Amino acid sequence: MSRDITFRDVRKSFGATVALASFDVTVHEGELVTLLGTSGCGKSTALRIAAGFEVPDFGDVLIGDTSVVALPPSKRGIGMVFQNYSLFPHLTVRENLEFGMRVRRVGRVQRAARVDELLQLVRLDGLANRYPHQVSGGQQQRVALARALAVQPRVLLLDEPLSALDATVRIEVRDEIRRIQRESGIATVFVTHDQEEALAISDRICVMREGSVEQVGVPQAVYRFPSTPFVARFVGKVNDLEVELRSSTTVSLRGHATEILVPSTTMSVGEARLLIRPEDVRLVAARESRALQGTVENLNFGGATTSVDVLITGTRQSIQVSDVTRAMNFGIGEEVGVQLDTERALLTRDS
Repeated sequence: MSRDITFRDVRKSFGATVALASFDVTVHEGELVTLLGTSGCGKSTALRIAAGFEVPDFGDVLIGDTSVVALPPSKRGIGMVFQNYSLFPHLTVRENLEFGMRVRRVGRVQRAARVDELLQLVRLDGLANRYPHQVSGGQQQRVALARALAVQPRVLLLDEPLSALDATVRIEVRDEIRRIQRESGIATVFVTHDQEEALAISDRICVMREGSVEQVGVPQAVYRFPSTPFVARFVGKVNDLEVELRSSTTVSLRGHATEILVPSTTMSVGEARLLIRPEDVRLVAARESRALQGTVENLNFGGATTSVDVLITGTRQSIQVSDVTRAMNFGIGEEVGVQLDTERALLTRDS
């Protein structure tokens, strides 16, 4: 029996507010797909509809070939982990893991064996008899994950499960979730607004905006080949440059005569914007061929990228570059060349 989950043309409004507009996504067994977007884009609404906490206005949700929209939450074969863990404070870790199995009248011996298996899976073997307040936030989240898996669901839903954790613990628990998901082989829908989190944990990413799907793809494709300006700007850092489109294959920076080759476009000539990733911009020695000539006005080190203000023919351009070592070799007031690799750049008139 298939353990995929499919959202088929799911629509949902709350009054005049459209939460989901024709939402179509399939998550396959063994796959982790992240719904990524800003607050209010519909990602949590999609999860709540799948879990049975909301009813769609239109469309269907299938697990395998079976529609589940008419089933109560307890009959859908879905496990869910919430942002705030939702552990029972008066029950021990073991008792929390047993709870769903008790409700389903699973026998004592089978319950004990399943709990031991789950404690090993989430690496909390020695904490079975502690209460939630006696373990760390990261450990509580792993307990919540184990509890969701205890009843052997066909699909796992994770709603912003890392947002309450500090940065260091978040990365550790993120990696644990990915390991556990791979070992369990369960179809998993992960919701977050954090782009780096989505890029790190996902098999595929579904970028959402105002209830609609902007792009679905593997993380590398979503980052390197964004299909819309929103995706380019939202997923990772991007240089957003004002340009003049001179032909179907050439642009120039605003106020600069040098033409730059770009992927062929059907846009008409005129003002436009060029969206280009930091790793596709290089600072080189002044007068190097195929480089825009300018003067460094400011440098701001930002870890993985450096922001450089370059004066090019009287116009200041703020540029982010990923080659930090090379960028920091240039001093303020020094002449510099700027090379743009536009093969994966995106042209748009959306501001």
